[in-house]
Amino acid sequence: MRERPLSPHLSVWKFTTSMAMSITNRITGVILSVGLLLLAWWLMAAATSPSAYEGATRVLSHGFVQFLLGGWLLSFAYHLCNGIRHLTWDMGLGMERHETRRSGVVTLVATVVITLAIGYLAFFARGAS
Repeated sequence: MRERPLSPHLSVWKFTTSMAMSITNRITGVILSVGLLLLAWWLMAAATSPSAYEGATRVLSHGFVQFLLGGWLLSFAYHLCNGIRHLTWDMGLGMERHETRRSGVVTLVATVVITLAIGYLAFFARGAS
């Protein structure tokens, strides 16, 4: 006779989109925490001296760092949208299977729209003013 597990584990559950989105939400939270260190460094450089700010701006203007900032923006938008999704679940709304699928699609579409909008404003609309 096979013993039942004391608590559920990954081999018991069927992997679903909601699980993947929940795991991704945790990962984006970690990415945002690391990005916060970069933001703090930039703010400290701005408060320290013009030369420190110039050095920070030089580093942050590098192409690879700009790519990382784009990933940070994507992480922010996803974490925000999926956090709102989880808040609606906490209120007991949208818990049916078809509703969770629909809210997952809405979360992903909203993430892309927010990322593109903020990315456009931050990186491409500078010369428009």
